[in-house]
Amino acid sequence: MAMTDLLKAEEIKKALDAFAAETFDPKKFFEMVGMKAMSAENVKKVFQVLDVDGSGFIEEEELKFVLKGFSKEGRDLTDAETKAFLTAADKDGDGKIGIDEFETLVHE
Repeated sequence: MAMTDLLKAEEIKKALDAFAAETFDPKKFFEMVGMKAMSAENVKKVFQVLDVDGSGFIEEEELKFVLKGFSKEGRDLTDAETKAFLTAADKDGDGKIGIDEFETLVHE
């Protein structure tokens, strides 16, 4: 499944452009692409697209490239942005983001 099957390409582009030079804020980004208004079920479909290795988790290595999961034009996150994103979403402290943790972050 492609990200554009779940989200509007123009909203993805607008959100990526907004964070091209600015520090990445996952909550603001998810709101800009329309995920905050999505059902939990659809947010979990987005998670599955981002979970590149199909492990059921988004690990720190995958997180660095999360914007490329939305569009190949997306930039890599900096190490600081990756760590901040992981800290914001990893509620159980296991060093990775599970599907429920991801959905909670999007809807916070």
